[in-house]
Amino acid sequence: MNLPPFHLAFPVDDLAAARAFYGELLGCTEGRSSEEWIDFDFHGHQIVAHLSTGAGDRASNPVDGHDVPVPHFGLVLSMEDWQALADKLIAAGTEFVIEPTVRFEGKPGEQATMFLRDPAGNALEFKAFADMGQLFAT
Repeated sequence: MNLPPFHLAFPVDDLAAARAFYGELLGCTEGRSSEEWIDFDFHGHQIVAHLSTGAGDRASNPVDGHDVPVPHFGLVLSMEDWQALADKLIAAGTEFVIEPTVRFEGKPGEQATMFLRDPAGNALEFKAFADMGQLFAT
């Protein structure tokens, strides 16, 4: 599956905090920037933090016993990369919305997942499948 990179622009209320979170903690390379926005390389995808009010909507939906924040964005990683990121975030003392866990265990679409918020309150999900063929399982 060779997909084109996606582009996502999202609001943040502090560019320095966004730079520290996405650049330093998550390891995203910084691209172009101005006093009002920063481009990041999010595993080959372009995400742009825009200085704005109204960051971090706090709605949620129940999914497999957890309140999943909506809206959210993230990545589907290999299980090895997911575990390495989970270990890094735990070591950094990250506060999780949903701690690293396995959901839909023993069912189609079983996945490792974790949710956290950036400093502006935007929700991110990182997930992994032992079998990537289960990504769109019904």
